[in-house]
Amino acid sequence: MDVADAQREVRQVFRGGFVGQLVSGLLWLASAAAATWGTPRLAILIVVCGGFFIFPLTMLGLRLLGGPWKLSPGNPLNALGMQVAFVLPLCLPLVGAATMEKLEWFYPALMILLGAHYLPFIFLYGMPMFGVLAAALVSLGLMMANAARPAFAAPAWITGSILIGFAFAGLWLAGREVHHDAARAGVGGGPSVG
Repeated sequence: MDVADAQREVRQVFRGGFVGQLVSGLLWLASAAAATWGTPRLAILIVVCGGFFIFPLTMLGLRLLGGPWKLSPGNPLNALGMQVAFVLPLCLPLVGAATMEKLEWFYPALMILLGAHYLPFIFLYGMPMFGVLAAALVSLGLMMANAARPAFAAPAWITGSILIGFAFAGLWLAGREVHHDAARAGVGGGPSVG
């Protein structure tokens, strides 16, 4: 399997990142709600502890949607996907250090880390969209960390909304590719993809 085929399989199986980003976005919004109407401690616990369940919930979501829910064993990007998954939890001590300095830096620090985490997705999925997502999260995280009067919950509301928006963008892009490939295979008589 060459790189382009491996990336196509990643896009199709994970639906352009739709399920994972939707789960992540909803988690961020739950944390934002806790930050707004609960306590910062509860909000932090929701996003950090809940983050460990993003992958299992993504797998469950993919199974519920039907169709393939994991990459084929011969896909060389399987290993990259696993490595990328461990970047975020291994860097959480940096977010903790920033938060101990200033509570309002928790979400901006996590935004910057999350944005950096999405950079390898550009290659993993073969989708430049993830570069835009990474740039948005990193730049907004930096701006919010340096805001004169930061609101604790605002970055979480913004991040959750951005993730859900990009989830639907990825789904649309992956779906468009599937329809395009099917139409090309049906009209042109060429080989089918997948």
